[in-house]
Amino acid sequence: MYLKYYKKHNMRNIIKNLGMIIILVMGACSALWAETSDLKTEIMPEDLFFMHIPTVITAAKKEQKQSDTTAATFVITSEDIRRSGARTIPDLLRMVPGIQVARMDANKWAITSRGFNGRFANKLLVMIDGRSVYTPAFSGVIWEVKDTLLEDIDRIEVVRGPGGTLWGANAVNGVINIITKKATETQGSLVTTGIGTEEQGFGGARYGGKIGGNLSYRAYAKYFNRDNTETAGGTEGHDDWRMGRGGFRVDWDKGENDKLTFQGDYYDGTAGQRVTVPDLSTASLSSRIDGNIDLSGGNLLFRWNRTLSEDSDLSLQFYYDRTERSEFVIEEIRDTFDIDFHHRFHLPLNNEILWGAKFRFTTDDIRGSNTLSVSETSREDPFFSAFVQDEITLIPDKLYFTLGSKIEHNNYTGIEVQPSSRILYTPNTKNTVWGAISRAVRTPSRLEHTIRLDKESIAPGTLFPGSPATLGVIIGDNNFDSEVLTAFEIGYRTQPTNHLSFDAAAFYNLYYDLLTIESGTPLPDLTIPISVRNKMNGASYGVELAARWQALEWWNIKGSYSYMDMQLHTEGDSNDTITEDGFEDDIPNHQFSIRSMMDLPGNLELDSWIRYVDSVPSVNVDSYITLDARLGWNPTEKIELSIVGKNLLEKRHKEYGPSSIINTQTTGIERSVYASITWRH
Repeated sequence: MYLKYYKKHNMRNIIKNLGMIIILVMGACSALWAETSDLKTEIMPEDLFFMHIPTVITAAKKEQKQSDTTAATFVITSEDIRRSGARTIPDLLRMVPGIQVARMDANKWAITSRGFNGRFANKLLVMIDGRSVYTPAFSGVIWEVKDTLLEDIDRIEVVRGPGGTLWGANAVNGVINIITKKATETQGSLVTTGIGTEEQGFGGARYGGKIGGNLSYRAYAKYFNRDNTETAGGTEGHDDWRMGRGGFRVDWDKGENDKLTFQGDYYDGTAGQRVTVPDLSTASLSSRIDGNIDLSGGNLLFRWNRTLSEDSDLSLQFYYDRTERSEFVIEEIRDTFDIDFHHRFHLPLNNEILWGAKFRFTTDDIRGSNTLSVSETSREDPFFSAFVQDEITLIPDKLYFTLGSKIEHNNYTGIEVQPSSRILYTPNTKNTVWGAISRAVRTPSRLEHTIRLDKESIAPGTLFPGSPATLGVIIGDNNFDSEVLTAFEIGYRTQPTNHLSFDAAAFYNLYYDLLTIESGTPLPDLTIPISVRNKMNGASYGVELAARWQALEWWNIKGSYSYMDMQLHTEGDSNDTITEDGFEDDIPNHQFSIRSMMDLPGNLELDSWIRYVDSVPSVNVDSYITLDARLGWNPTEKIELSIVGKNLLEKRHKEYGPSSIINTQTTGIERSVYASITWRH
């Protein structure tokens, strides 16, 4: 079956390396287990503080402690956000082990989980308050428009690994859920502003209040202006970025059992970019054009949560989302309507059932150019899905088994099924072991079925030995099918003391029917037709570690490490010579991060963050080390002053290469400093 695509020695090496990783992880886990299993569970008198365990909802669509999840989860808290010095959501995601974050220029990122990175990385589902921001046009996330007032984010929940059973197609290698605070938690006024070398100016304001005793609201607005970055040669990159955004949220506790939320956002701005396009009048068959991307859009979301009993509740959510994007290569207007229902209840014999259904309808209007066009300028796509999941308590407070599946229908590939089975064992309150086997799919994007993309010059001999430099034309194919993942995961968590915790996860992923770029016979004008096919399979494996140590009452240290490797193989009849090596070398094998947060006398805060990222050969990125530092001061309870330095160890460094779809210039990420002041009342 699948193993026929591997050479025997490659599979032996993969299994050997994976086995070594699991042995090391489980060996360390066993040692910690032996050390902690006899410890008393109560807080010892000499302990001055207790480590808070975050609550998550993304792993199981219900509230539960992070330590009780049967998935590789990580939570970025509001305190992490405040003390990070980060000004964007992508930069916050650098905290998470197993997430690869690479900044391409001042306004673009390549972000993925467990491999297959790119500007439009297509195996990572991202949500804001349960609203999917995964675009069906490219299959990916346009990060330059995913933002909100950072002070209003309660937490960012990250689930590494498949989430298709609960969240559907495209939750292949991970799920990110950005959860904002309830309106009751943002009462009063907030004003923040700052200025810096790259952050040339930013500001935000928010006001929250109440009407009666049960209805709370808030409204916010923010704006920023970011400078151009520089190329490796020191020239300006034409990638400056200006964006304004505003929004509101209303929460109404209608009695003890009903909670209603109504919220919305609107944004408008521009982002500069330098794009390479085909040009037959030049020797290289290409030229560069400087231009701006006009970005605007908005959304409205309504959610109703009802508690039926202590063991039963339901939720109904509806949202509308509109995006408008205009640039030199492509213009897109998209409207999305989504309604989602789920219900949780208990059955006899310790069964907790979670089931639900979803309907989504998206319409688009895409206008291309001489470089990129589509066979259908407008399209309507309905989407249906339903899921059911049963969590069975085998031994109360000790052993749980979860089995479920999602069935969905889309216009591209028809019916898709995504089952999973998970097990959780908690021998005591200090230790947790979990494992999972899951199937997930990545459905085709709009452009993979309908695109015609004239690529810039292809180097001589790249596709055919002895061929001259020519133009490639990528043509969408209605026969392109879903990419499929079967994932095997195992994890261990321990909290040996009240101020020390460890989290380890290992995975082995089998991929089927991955995308390849297949070239046809050159045409008389030297144009090479290229189409997308499903002619690649492969495997990836790795380990992800996270630790937190409250070293002293005033000193908190958080660290993470991740390792992964990938082996891909095209099928025998494939002539794709690029994609296999491109994806294999598309990720840093090693990543390391450690953050230190100190509360000093005089209401001072000293925070530092050092990261190591391994080389990424496919885009000619060398390994690098970065250091960020923040000095904060609270002269009063209402005022916070901060000075932040980012990328302090070098003038600039490169993190990623151009996109394979729209060839935008990448630049170096520069050393920068900014100062900010925040007033709360």
